[in-house]
Amino acid sequence: MAAHPAYPVGLRLAGRRVVVVGGGQVAQRRLPALLAAGADVVLVSPSATPSVEAMADTGELTWHRRRYAAGDLTDAWYALIATGDPEANAAASAEAEAQRVWCVRSDNADVATALTPATGSTAGVTVAVLTTELADRDPRHTAAVRDAVVEGLRDGTLVAPHHRTAPEGPRVALVGGGPGDPDLITVRGRRLLAEADVVIADRLGPRDLLAELPPHVEVIDAAKIPYGRFMAQEAINNALIEHAKAGRTVVRLKGGDPFVFGRGMEEAQALAEAGIPCTVVPGISSSISVPSAVGIPVTHRGVAHEFTVVSGHVAPDDERSLVDWPALARLRGTLVVLMGVDKIGAIAAALIAGGRTPGTPVALVQEGTTAAQRRVDATLATVAEAVVREEVRPPAVIVIGDVVEVGASHGGDR
Repeated sequence: MAAHPAYPVGLRLAGRRVVVVGGGQVAQRRLPALLAAGADVVLVSPSATPSVEAMADTGELTWHRRRYAAGDLTDAWYALIATGDPEANAAASAEAEAQRVWCVRSDNADVATALTPATGSTAGVTVAVLTTELADRDPRHTAAVRDAVVEGLRDGTLVAPHHRTAPEGPRVALVGGGPGDPDLITVRGRRLLAEADVVIADRLGPRDLLAELPPHVEVIDAAKIPYGRFMAQEAINNALIEHAKAGRTVVRLKGGDPFVFGRGMEEAQALAEAGIPCTVVPGISSSISVPSAVGIPVTHRGVAHEFTVVSGHVAPDDERSLVDWPALARLRGTLVVLMGVDKIGAIAAALIAGGRTPGTPVALVQEGTTAAQRRVDATLATVAEAVVREEVRPPAVIVIGDVVEVGASHGGDR
């Protein structure tokens, strides 16, 4: 097999059964692309990373919580074998061969029947790069070629970027990944991500970007899942410091902007105290971009001359709340609430008690800018009931005010 180069091909997997054996970091990186392709994904693994578990909890894939068993690849079109058990990997690979299922092996590409290329997308074009000789495969080289082509397509030159030498000493970048669409990360953020040795990522960041990382990059799941499991902030800070001091280039990939309800300043302060240089890369905040994605302007001439962004993770009657809800109720502009899905009933009641009319329009935008985006419209009087009826789940951005009706004709699923 090794004497012949791989034959490049694009697979149409929409609606077709794809089996992933193993729920670790490899699966975490590869699953978003498979899901984006519309595959009917079945995961076979006794355990999974928090982000993979979240994909199962939200119904994006079917998870069989057990070890691989013979027959798991029946009727599959494609298989990804990625467990830490060599015997299980070999058995699953043998079944794939017998069933004529194209199979990727994360532990031994030389015996796989398919290879995962280094991929990137821009302007409607997907670039996939494979090495021609298995013996000479270098993930860093493959990723560099991919990046050069993608950057060339973006700037219209198709000229590889000049060689960049990493500075001496530890280096960390806090990168705002934007609201979810991988195309909405900044150019600087994407470049720093491409140079990373370690990426500490939130679930709310643009997870599709993780699929573009070469295999040598260590991905640490911060598991910042709304209202679910989480990695303690102190542990995140320590991970940033330890990897940086070990001489690695570290990227902390966060959703939206690092300094908008993202605890980015806490991380920057911890790094400063440890004497580690830190670059902060602003990101597009979901507070503006997600309403825009469904046609809602947070300001509009003659309708709203102001907008206020507020965290809704603490209820108005909670003694820990730092928000002056009566003052917000008296404002005439737009109110954007982040992290407030489960508190929206109490928030609506507080705003009505403060003077906002019960008929004030409200829009909830779930999974904004992603393929799963959807919009639910209501009023302050009906929004609590709408969240339950429509099964709105976080992450969702809530927009309150007359601008909701300005953009009503542009709403709906993405």
